[in-house]
Amino acid sequence: MKNLAFVGLGAMGAPMAKSLLRAGFGLGVFDVREANTRPLTDAGATGAGSPAEAAENAEAIVLMVVNADQTEEALFGENGAAGALAPDAAVVVMSTVGPEPIRHLDGRLSEQGLRLLDAPVSGGVARAERGDLLIMAGGPEELFGTLRPVLGAMGSTVVHCGPAAGDGQSVKLVNQLLCGVHIAAAGEALAYAEALGLDPRSVHETIRHGAAGSFMLEDRGRRMLDREFLPPRSALDIFVKDMGLVREAAAERGFATPLSDAAHELYETGSSLGFGGEDDSGILRVFEEGMGPGKPTS
Repeated sequence: MKNLAFVGLGAMGAPMAKSLLRAGFGLGVFDVREANTRPLTDAGATGAGSPAEAAENAEAIVLMVVNADQTEEALFGENGAAGALAPDAAVVVMSTVGPEPIRHLDGRLSEQGLRLLDAPVSGGVARAERGDLLIMAGGPEELFGTLRPVLGAMGSTVVHCGPAAGDGQSVKLVNQLLCGVHIAAAGEALAYAEALGLDPRSVHETIRHGAAGSFMLEDRGRRMLDREFLPPRSALDIFVKDMGLVREAAAERGFATPLSDAAHELYETGSSLGFGGEDDSGILRVFEEGMGPGKPTS
């Protein structure tokens, strides 16, 4: 597999596409923001005016857009890629969209003779730039094997999570549940330290070495202390979406998620306060303003 298409060149998609170029893949690229394609075309990719144009002559297309609606639009909308791909081509959905939309998408693509691998990622922008992502793939093992070199160009840890489309998304939701709760807990802890009359920076430096230490306390905690909310490395609104997906999938199974529910409300509150487009470490300000779960937002 040598010729690929890539749609969605945002904060995560652009460095992932660059990793594919570095690995020697031919790459057609498209983003709704034309300016996002220029660094890729300068690096050797072929720019396209639509998903369909990017998909011409591609053996597989990678989608790294925001949500399920954008995924559907990129494939089946006007000038969508599905109609331009050759029969038996692969569609690799790397966005976090939830397992149910993936299962629906798998049916539609199968009707057109196309194969689907869902392969959401975790790791953030810095790891995407290094080709060091965790990739959680769901789909037929044979297809996973075929696409393994493509995925390996973008991720250092590539895991086949199950044979069904949506298995990768399900594992990603477990990941997002933990990430979303951990970020909210870090924000609450640092705001709590200040409420106790302590220096939050000193508290952070102390507790990160103990049992309460975590990646999110280390990474997002430092951003909170430095108030690095712009430009966003991972926007707060992403967790509005992802924690919503966690809750939806849990509700389908009749599973209670009280911690996720509380965290989701915090992210929604942060978005309502105007922090949605800023870094998710801005959840700290929800606590600083006394606007936690159950509190009025106006």
